[in-house]
Amino acid sequence: MNRKQLKNIEWSILICTVILITIGSFALYSATLASDLEDLKKQLIWVVVSIPVLILVMIIDYKAIAKISVVYYLISIILLVAVLLTSAINGATSWFNIGGVSIQPAEFAKIAVVLFLANVMSKMSKKEINKPLKLVMLVGIVLLPVLLIVLQPDYGTAMAYIIAAVVMLYVAGINKRYIIVSFLLLGIGIPMLYFFVLPEHAKLRIDVYLNPYLDPRGAGYNIIQSKLAIGAGRLVGQGWLNGTQTHLGFLYPKTTDFIFAVIGEEMGFVACAVIIILFITLITRAINVAKTAKDDLGSYIAAGIVGILIFHVLENIGMTMGLLPITGVPLPFISYGGSSMLTNIIGIGLLLNISARRQKSIFD
Repeated sequence: MNRKQLKNIEWSILICTVILITIGSFALYSATLASDLEDLKKQLIWVVVSIPVLILVMIIDYKAIAKISVVYYLISIILLVAVLLTSAINGATSWFNIGGVSIQPAEFAKIAVVLFLANVMSKMSKKEINKPLKLVMLVGIVLLPVLLIVLQPDYGTAMAYIIAAVVMLYVAGINKRYIIVSFLLLGIGIPMLYFFVLPEHAKLRIDVYLNPYLDPRGAGYNIIQSKLAIGAGRLVGQGWLNGTQTHLGFLYPKTTDFIFAVIGEEMGFVACAVIIILFITLITRAINVAKTAKDDLGSYIAAGIVGILIFHVLENIGMTMGLLPITGVPLPFISYGGSSMLTNIIGIGLLLNISARRQKSIFD
């Protein structure tokens, strides 16, 4: 990587990422005190492992990475099929347990699908992308892994793929009539999914989202405790390591789904606002990378990563505050999860890679 490329890099993306990981480490320290900091230690190991991966992904030209994206895609599909044959953990067959380390292939497959979809789209003209058969092919690339993930079942992660694909197609200039038809189909399909497709536990999550007090000691318990924790934090929080909901065991799972509630309780509205501002900054700079990329391939890859980040941030923060249904989606760089951390770091590496290879520095 030469000096010009280093100058072009959108360093604000990396700075926001580092700050978010730091905040997440403090929150995990508090949340894991009762378990000898086990999850924090694992998380820090994954962060260390992610550093050389970030550098490697940033240095290698993204065109070269995308060139063999079909290989990543096929490997991801094989892993998503294989993971269905594993033993269920918390009711889902989503993880491989290798030597005490849990690996979630659905997380890594996000990047593979974005790269492969972007690579295929970049070889089409705007007119071709809007041809029905071509569009069906592009949708099929996304739907195959989505269906395999739904079988696990993991509806939250599956939604991340759909949002990423929608953002990528929008950037590619998909015809508005397809967007209108999609919204109409969603309007018809969502009620049908609720009544005829979704299992009882998924329906219960939606019902509890609409009214947590339908089952305050069961399905509504976690969201009620999360809202209590955030509310108890007020402006500046109860103090780091002093959260009552966090340390008395009322908040669960506090290291993954509800880590934002831990921060809200102990560090207050100020810390929560800082996190939201950091995510907004990161996402807006990532959008700028998509806009200023030197080719369609770079724009599509960046757009896909933006879609994943937007969904995860909105869904996780929204569900902890009771604004969205609980789906078990982690908060990027903050929630505990090695697969999620490494996947998000790879995404950041690709954004830095694409920004480095822009034709002209945005600062010139």
